[in-house]
Amino acid sequence: MNTQTETKQEIKFNRLTNLIYNNTGIDLTDYLDALELDDFNLISVDDLWSELDDKGAFDVDIIYYNRAMNYLLENDFSLSESIELAVDMGYELKNINSETLASLHASQKIRNDFWNISTQIDEILSE
Repeated sequence: MNTQTETKQEIKFNRLTNLIYNNTGIDLTDYLDALELDDFNLISVDDLWSELDDKGAFDVDIIYYNRAMNYLLENDFSLSESIELAVDMGYELKNINSETLASLHASQKIRNDFWNISTQIDEILSE
């Protein structure tokens, strides 16, 4: 690979990293590096999603009661979204608590945030 191509790949990777971090809080460099994306022209937003999902990038673990409650107060005051997620995932009422609900909700929010910028991701990947 020549220097010019490497520079383009690095620029593309940096733009993608900034876009994803600014919108989801996911630091792409924790899960991928520019070398893994040598075939940038062959990767799609779905491929990137799969890679990140396989490596746990969308899994948020909110621990401690106070943090969980503060998160839920700010993001799901009625708990309806969190409880719906828990039920959809097969949790029983006796197995859920504020940390579980907050973690499930935060994880789903990051997934939604990622898909909200999927068009922009595809644009960067297809350059």
